[in-house]
Amino acid sequence: MLKTNNALNQNLILSSILAQDFENIVNRSYASEPKYTEIMAGVPEDYKQIKTLGALLEINYKIVGAKEQLRKNLSSKIKANDTKYPGIIGFDNDVVPALDRAILSCHDMILVGQIGQAKTKIAQTIAENLLSPMPVIRGSITNDCPMDLPAHNLTLLLQDKEDTMSSPRFYIDFESMEKIRNNKLETPIEWIAGKNRFKYVLATPDVSVKDLVGQIDAIKITKKGTELYEIESYSPGQLMQAKHGLFCIDELPVLDTRKQVALLSVLQEGRFTTGSYPVIFEPKTVFFATANPIDYTHAGKIIEPLYDRLKSHIHTHYPKTLNDEMLIVAQESRMPKSFIPIFMLKMLVRVTQNARKSQEINQDKGVSVRMSVHGLELLVGEAERTRALSHGILPLPRPSDIMCIEQCAKFELAELDDTSENRQKTLKNLVEMAVKETSLEYVKDIESNVFDMIKKEFVGKNFLVSQTLLDSNGMESSYENQLKNFKSLSDAVDKIYQKVISEQHEFVSQSKKCSIPLDSLEFSEMARLELKAATLELVLDGLCFVEPKVLDKKEGTYIAA
Repeated sequence: MLKTNNALNQNLILSSILAQDFENIVNRSYASEPKYTEIMAGVPEDYKQIKTLGALLEINYKIVGAKEQLRKNLSSKIKANDTKYPGIIGFDNDVVPALDRAILSCHDMILVGQIGQAKTKIAQTIAENLLSPMPVIRGSITNDCPMDLPAHNLTLLLQDKEDTMSSPRFYIDFESMEKIRNNKLETPIEWIAGKNRFKYVLATPDVSVKDLVGQIDAIKITKKGTELYEIESYSPGQLMQAKHGLFCIDELPVLDTRKQVALLSVLQEGRFTTGSYPVIFEPKTVFFATANPIDYTHAGKIIEPLYDRLKSHIHTHYPKTLNDEMLIVAQESRMPKSFIPIFMLKMLVRVTQNARKSQEINQDKGVSVRMSVHGLELLVGEAERTRALSHGILPLPRPSDIMCIEQCAKFELAELDDTSENRQKTLKNLVEMAVKETSLEYVKDIESNVFDMIKKEFVGKNFLVSQTLLDSNGMESSYENQLKNFKSLSDAVDKIYQKVISEQHEFVSQSKKCSIPLDSLEFSEMARLELKAATLELVLDGLCFVEPKVLDKKEGTYIAA
């Protein structure tokens, strides 16, 4: 009995010493200056080596809030003249300065613009490039950092003591608390990148308040015997899952009033409660919202208190130049190995840009850049379908492929009935305008006397154009064989072909500056014959549009005008 009592006393003494040690370790760490040099806001230079709670306490780690991370990291990029928002093109003179100001001011913000104006991409890019990696208790779905806890609360967990809070707060979830109780200073830590702390929510009518703020989980209460108001009974919503990150709610005006009200205290005070649950939650997140201009300006779509609490309102727009939209399309398209001629990219983008100017199209709805992106993907698919797969050549879109984009023509008619027939007619006019503008850009360099010579060559002759014809395939009707009868036309095509190659190299240089993948843009000898064929089609189209007209086109056959 005496030995047993002595052992118990020794255990109590040891526990007391350990408890005191935990308290000293935590208090010293919280009260002391960091022992590390930051490589980003809140990121030690050797952060990948820091894998436990004890290692965090040893270096006196200090949390840097999400808004302050954005601010500090943006400041560093501005000072170093680094790229701030990679992949965001065409906004340098208006949207980017507005974003800079909002981030440096630690603002929550709303991005207002029509469909396909990179609003969500902006939010995601900011999260990926301006949020720092953060130390999170491994497996936490609410991005729990041990230093979310006040020193006293962390000490109690390490000492395996209960914390009776007079005003309960959600610092970390129950599973994270249990890991600290069980593992003490060996609690495993993982560094979570900003892109993994980005939470995107599309506002739809079925999004509930519980989806946003979380809920008391009846199943947890039943299965675990948890008390109704214990942290263990709470299942986190989207806001808490975005803790220390960026929460983006797309199309905010779609949320009804009750759900918008649930966001008010987050924007005003950085905290919220859920129902009668007497716990204060602090998501510590950066709040982004997006809205369509129609909904944004419509009275009542965004409740006034929420509208007022979104401190920065930033308006986006479609690309203002042909070149900017071409770069965006090249960046966003997902295609198999192929080659995209510069003039086909111009032609495609002009279809979309002309659609935005058309009075026949509902401009309130907008015409998304995605129409060009998806159109380019279809053009490559059409080149594969009609030529590349059957002949084992590189897919390369031509002017004769252009009407395949009909299946991605995403616009709504305004003046005509919005039927498939009227859309097709409108698209055909847009395509013809784009083909005319693009082909004339190239044939304008041909001397007028050459026009006369080409016209004479076509007297009594014609030139057949088809998606399935190659420049050289042994057939009498191949482009190469037909060109033997048109010397002046062949010389003109050769001249414009060289201009195309030069422009292609220039566009590749611009793309490199924007870090755009170059797989489908860089010219190779594999593409030579097909590029020559595509250039020929471009020239033939241009000769139908010059004044005075040189050629006419009838059902894929070009004849003298």
